[in-house]
Amino acid sequence: MQKRGVNYLIISFFFLIIFASNVVYGQLPQHEESAAQMTGLVDEEKEFNAVEMIMHHISDSNEWHLWTTVDEAGEEHHVSIPLPVILISNGELLTFMSNKVAHGHEYEGFIMSHGRVTSTDPNVQRANIGDLFSGLDNKYIDLSITKNVAGILVSIVVIMLIFVGTRKAYARNNGVPSGIASFTEPIILFIRDEVAIPNIGHAKAAKFLPLLLTMFFFIWINNLLGLVPLFPGGANVTGNIAVTLVLAFITFVTVTINGNKSYWGHVFKPPGVPVWLLPIMIPVEFLGLLTKPFALMMRLFANITAGHIMILSLVSLVFMFKSLAIAPASVALALFVSVLELLVAALQAYIFTVLTALFIGMAVHEEHH
Repeated sequence: MQKRGVNYLIISFFFLIIFASNVVYGQLPQHEESAAQMTGLVDEEKEFNAVEMIMHHISDSNEWHLWTTVDEAGEEHHVSIPLPVILISNGELLTFMSNKVAHGHEYEGFIMSHGRVTSTDPNVQRANIGDLFSGLDNKYIDLSITKNVAGILVSIVVIMLIFVGTRKAYARNNGVPSGIASFTEPIILFIRDEVAIPNIGHAKAAKFLPLLLTMFFFIWINNLLGLVPLFPGGANVTGNIAVTLVLAFITFVTVTINGNKSYWGHVFKPPGVPVWLLPIMIPVEFLGLLTKPFALMMRLFANITAGHIMILSLVSLVFMFKSLAIAPASVALALFVSVLELLVAALQAYIFTVLTALFIGMAVHEEHH
């Protein structure tokens, strides 16, 4: 029971820190002011802008846009799921739904511009992390539940349904996998036998297995949901550098806390290095501690974002050339890349998990003399 409680604590902390980081910072602006930007349609007055359309789909927003329709009079009707807006401005807490400031409406001195809630006063800006230390004059803190945060919550629900269903399936059949357990058991055993044990060792693999499983399924599920164009998919969670930053930070903290005497000995006294070289080598070793999580962060962020951009760019070719003749090739290529992204979704989750296990294994490995 005590071990199960520790596992639940690790998983809860994992989701909490990602949720908090994505609320506070890291979102890019979203472009969604017109039907041309929403749907990629080109009208006679405005040329199609592929960059705006692509940025709209890969960026964050204070609402979850579903679709846009145009009636016979040419009036646009946006169908969106409003999300909670939570702001701290001038020491006051403001809470309202994003539909109060959507489509040009103003509420309490705020409007929605390019998909994000912003102040009507150009001198009042959204606070970032640095402003929390330097002062909040003419700043407001944005703690809103954005599309990416809502996407994280959706993925948490999906993961909980998967594993609660797995537990119930085992309970019903006296430990024999059936139903969803038949799907999850091979994956769990693969992470344990091919990732955790080879990199961390038999003795300590079980300690870090809950973290590795949580990382793998969190990244994988969010990668897959990001490829689904309709609600509850479409949120570019793992293509948000704030999320990948925190995932990498969790790896860094885990490695740092669990690093043994031998691990830190290689940092402060690299074997075979003359004493006169230590002032140079120690900073280099410390830099190496930071480059590992940085590489994890950038690899996941860049690969997922690049995949989304590639698919959207192929679809945009039809509107850029203003010809349906190119549509078959464009759609075929986009479909091929989309199928390829299904493989990339699992591959990136695996790479992140196996590198995390490798870094942990390097930190807890005991030297044998």
